[in-house]
Amino acid sequence: MTGDTLAARPGASAAASPSFWRLALLGHRARVGAIALLAAVAYGVLGLVKLATFRATTFDLVIVDQAVRNYAALRPPYIPVLGMFHGRGMDYVQLADHFSPIYALLAPFYWLHDGPETLIVAQALLLAAAIPFIWLFTRRVLGVAPAYLVCVAYALAWPVAQAAAFDAHEVMFVPLLTAIMIERYHAGRVFPAALAMLALLLVKEDMGLMVIGAGLCLFVLGDRLRGVLSVAFGLGGVLLVRGLLITFFGGDSKDFWAYHHLGPDIPGAVMALVRDPIAAVLLPFSEEAKVDTLFLMAWPTLLLCLLSPLSLVALPHVLERMLSDRAQWWQADFQYSAFTVVILLCAGVDGLARLLRLLKRPEDAGLKLAWSAAACVVALTLVPRFALDQLYHPAFYEEPKAVAAAEAVRRVPAGVTVEAANSVGPALTAKATVLLWTAESKGAPWVVADTARWEFPFGSPEDQLAEVNKLQGQGYVKVFEHDGYVVLRKT
Repeated sequence: MTGDTLAARPGASAAASPSFWRLALLGHRARVGAIALLAAVAYGVLGLVKLATFRATTFDLVIVDQAVRNYAALRPPYIPVLGMFHGRGMDYVQLADHFSPIYALLAPFYWLHDGPETLIVAQALLLAAAIPFIWLFTRRVLGVAPAYLVCVAYALAWPVAQAAAFDAHEVMFVPLLTAIMIERYHAGRVFPAALAMLALLLVKEDMGLMVIGAGLCLFVLGDRLRGVLSVAFGLGGVLLVRGLLITFFGGDSKDFWAYHHLGPDIPGAVMALVRDPIAAVLLPFSEEAKVDTLFLMAWPTLLLCLLSPLSLVALPHVLERMLSDRAQWWQADFQYSAFTVVILLCAGVDGLARLLRLLKRPEDAGLKLAWSAAACVVALTLVPRFALDQLYHPAFYEEPKAVAAAEAVRRVPAGVTVEAANSVGPALTAKATVLLWTAESKGAPWVVADTARWEFPFGSPEDQLAEVNKLQGQGYVKVFEHDGYVVLRKT
């Protein structure tokens, strides 16, 4: 961003020769590329091991896999696994569930390898691809050494780890797009920044909120015309997608309403907040899980993200989570915080620069380096609490049940429709049409059940065993059973 809206880039030495800077640039590219590559490998290993050891899940890996596979076959993005779960049929399309047409960009990779492994690798690469843009932004604001430390802090960031560990989701595109949006605008390249911002509208139905946040940030920074236009585009995107496109594709906008404690619809919720503004202010902090997640989101920047207008970009999405009545949205355990991790990290960089200007020490390299190192240390101390911690434990790579599960998968022929336990579906989706095994039989010719371990959406393994017995009474015969896994075929 130009002028005094964000910190100016450090000055270059006039004495350095052009050849020196070319060599330095090549060295930086190699080192930043190495950080990104190592991060991508870590994220990929995390996801691929979970897939190979039957710890990935049908909800949501199979959902995304079915959508992308159909895009690759030049068909609408049907997701029968979710359509049948909701009673909406086999031809239910992904755009009716979450408006994520950006998944179509992954279709060509399915021409190389048709399977969920492709999604996991693509997600790992996309999450890591934000690192070069974070480096460029931080180098201009704080300098070269802090830029490397901030990149490492992002690579270790707990929201990114949680996203990489939990199947595959549309969030894979957001760190890269937000990094491009922030860095390119800061570099004075408005057009690619605007393209990245608008591309967010293709990621998910609520990303218009993030575009609104970007508009608020621009307005506060003094770029008022672009700010107003961004707010208008974001608001228009939310209304268009949720009010028209979701319904057009066969979805129900009521599926996305998560504020029943405030009112039955947007006007009712707004009136409830207006009638009791104190309760509205306190609502994002009303549960311990909310406070924990909010603190964990800001603490990696040592809370300096709160000093930067860039935090406004994340604010609408954070409020969407914290004002809702869906407890999983508040948690740090899932992928939701990865939507805003780059924004808040860059806000921390900018917040430090603003603080130094306030202290009249804008060129204090020692403080810049100290904060960057501290941010890196905080990210490192949080690793044991989240998914990356698994990578250095041998037990993560071992799963006794995997042998029996793999044998159960081999018993199912290719090209059939199969109702599969939540943890087994990802291993079957490349060769069969997978539906989620539930207590309500869909009549599929094949069923792969698990009676030894709890599987979503059942209440207990005892309920799962009872369902297997019920299916046998309805004409299914058992063709395989080992270590709790049961394969049934309909006669």
